[in-house]
Amino acid sequence: MGRFAYSKSQFQDLAQQALEQARKVGASDAQVEVSEGQGMSVGVRNGQIENVEHNRDKSLSISVFDGQRRGHASTSDFSAEAIARTAQAAFDIARYTAEDDCAGLPEVELLAIGRQQPQLDLYHPWDLTPQSAAKIALRAEKAAFAVDPRIRNSEGASVSAQESHFVLANSRGFCDGYATSSHSLSCAPIAGRGDDMQRDYWWTSECDPADLASPEAVGRYAAERALSRLKARKLSTRKCPVLFESPLASGLIGSFTHAISGGALYRKSSFLQDSLGQQVWADHIDLIEDPSLPKRRGSAPFDSEGVTTHKRSLVDGGVVQGYLLGTYSARKLGMQTTGNAGGAHNLLLQSR
Repeated sequence: MGRFAYSKSQFQDLAQQALEQARKVGASDAQVEVSEGQGMSVGVRNGQIENVEHNRDKSLSISVFDGQRRGHASTSDFSAEAIARTAQAAFDIARYTAEDDCAGLPEVELLAIGRQQPQLDLYHPWDLTPQSAAKIALRAEKAAFAVDPRIRNSEGASVSAQESHFVLANSRGFCDGYATSSHSLSCAPIAGRGDDMQRDYWWTSECDPADLASPEAVGRYAAERALSRLKARKLSTRKCPVLFESPLASGLIGSFTHAISGGALYRKSSFLQDSLGQQVWADHIDLIEDPSLPKRRGSAPFDSEGVTTHKRSLVDGGVVQGYLLGTYSARKLGMQTTGNAGGAHNLLLQSR
């Protein structure tokens, strides 16, 4: 892991050090996450470089339990003294927090301990200079302008290259982590026809830069989307089939996943309360969660609590088959965690 300031083994040592400090101050259980990230983004507009940004950050966070009281603290200082202070701060918070019967770490048998992790291929660093990133962004913007004379202006194009790694550990024996990368290219042209000005955009985002769509393809499609907005017409009130384009369709799926998430369910703020086994989609719709797909940003061998993830059906023939639960929300509902602390993993929508 030579691109990072810290290796995985160093992170594991820091995590164990933090767990030991939590034990010393009196914690009955604790969880630690140590992370580091770095990257660069470059933006261009109307053929000129507009901004170049570099980022680098690191963090160590500790959640401690005093029985069923929980406290949390974090630091960006990895010195032994700072880790000790952070553990003490987290424990001090826990001491003055009300007891919660559902608070606590996951059961040991659910943790991804001693299991061979799948090869998810999530880390592909991009050796990119600001100059080469700007050239890629300029190619996308140039392609957008070339589509049609009505592409009169641009809100710009940008390229981002990010990479990070982390280690998660707890006092029940779990300690593991991995590196990930996330790279993207976007373009936002403005189309004009008379007084009608319309903006739209398109993007591509992948773990592996080799899988990104070409700058020309991104720019052209962004321009076509902006042009398609010109002289838009309203439909009269009617009943008719509706075809949702992919960005909007993903938003609809997002509303569904929020409604079957533990937080909304135990707070009784979901429109899909008690929906297990109920028909909520058309009978030709299936929705699969698969956290094991290689090179997908939603893939993970374990969730943010260290619980093993699994491929499973969320919707089968329109019928809800499962919720999205972390340990706390599962206990509030009298159920078992589904390995979704931190959210859903790759969702595959299928029509029979």
